[in-house]
Amino acid sequence: MSTRAVVRRADWTVQPDDEPDAKPHTYAQECDLCGEGSTRSTDQEAGTLWILEHVKTNPSHNSYTQIVKRGFRAWMR
Repeated sequence: MSTRAVVRRADWTVQPDDEPDAKPHTYAQECDLCGEGSTRSTDQEAGTLWILEHVKTNPSHNSYTQIVKRGFRAWMR
């Protein structure tokens, strides 16, 4: 017994999802030294405030990474 399939070639496009119903972008900050991080928020400023609080109690922790979560969409041309 053999299985036969036909696969159609299709061109796809991918781009950031800026539609009105798209999920909001979210942001978080993470300390590169200890791995602790802020909560995820739609407000970028919340992560900056978290860094300032974290560095107060950990003065040698001065490297951070911002983590951005943004929706994308794909469709056939």
